[in-house]
Amino acid sequence: MHNSVAVSLSNTKLSLHFSGEFTIYTLHIFQAKIDAVDLSQIQGVELYFEDVLLFDTAASLFVNALLMDFSQKNIIAKVICSDASILATIELVKKQNRQTTPIPHFPKRTLLEIIGRASYHNYIGFLSFMGFLGKLFATKLSNLRTLKNIRIKEIIFEMHESAIKALGIIAITSFLIGLVVAYQSAFQLKIYGANIFIVDMLGISILRELSPLITAIVIAGRSGSAYTAQIGAMKITEELDAMRTMGFDPYVFLVLPRIIALMIVMPLLIFVSDMMAILGGMVVANLDLNITVDLFLDRFSTAVAAKHFFVGIVKGPFFAFLIASIGIYRGLMVKNDTQSIGLNTTKSVVESIFAVIVCDAIFSIAFTNLGI
Repeated sequence: MHNSVAVSLSNTKLSLHFSGEFTIYTLHIFQAKIDAVDLSQIQGVELYFEDVLLFDTAASLFVNALLMDFSQKNIIAKVICSDASILATIELVKKQNRQTTPIPHFPKRTLLEIIGRASYHNYIGFLSFMGFLGKLFATKLSNLRTLKNIRIKEIIFEMHESAIKALGIIAITSFLIGLVVAYQSAFQLKIYGANIFIVDMLGISILRELSPLITAIVIAGRSGSAYTAQIGAMKITEELDAMRTMGFDPYVFLVLPRIIALMIVMPLLIFVSDMMAILGGMVVANLDLNITVDLFLDRFSTAVAAKHFFVGIVKGPFFAFLIASIGIYRGLMVKNDTQSIGLNTTKSVVESIFAVIVCDAIFSIAFTNLGI
């Protein structure tokens, strides 16, 4: 049977006789026929489905929309069909349409609301991090009472993975930073004939500030992000839940070894950074300012006090604690999707660097006021 709709008009009454397959694939045929009818004088419509062979939900949506359109134009529409399945399909779609609720329209948020929401979100995040630190310190106090509770093998493994393998990149970065700082300073010092003072400037700035910060930033980008990714992947694969089920505390087996390892090796990394940055400055001083190695070292030992070196080294464990804690915390905050790992890894690096800079500023203010 041909798929079509027969249109018959009698005064103000319109009859639509549908035949053939009435499905999503034939709707355009019926739509074109009905659109061509002038409904301006029509007061009643009868829809006949006696000759319809196949009727699907797309056709039911079409019919219901047609009936609603007639109703809005004050046209009385009537469905004539002896097939109970077609009538049931039309009624089913009609009932589902009644159950749907419109999507509420939310007004555009104001600047004050945006700031308030962001502030509240950051406040909740800060409280969550404080809770993490509280549990971390409680675990430390309860598990580090005796040496037998310290997981030496895990700590040594993390020292190798997180720090020893980072020696190369830290050494190269520090050497280049020392090179750049010395080169930029040499140009200004030559103007005033104060070449020898490059040793004072390099020694104090590198030992106190630059080397600890460079080391912390490199470790935050390398090891802190690795902590987040590792812990986050373990959370997604439910390894953390499995550990808890077997009676193993993730804080003891995963968190503490990483934090302790990084706190132990950070002073060593800062020491390497000091040596390489000074070496870079020494190379520039020799080539650009004609300061020999012997003269450089003599001036360095005279002008740069040992306290500057120890100030930089003391910062190491504090920076390491912040980097490891934030990295692990962000790993524990990962949700059950891979996109969350990338998001929290990014937050881990940014927050670690920010925390390190804030901590360094606090140290600078404290040491200055103490006269150190």
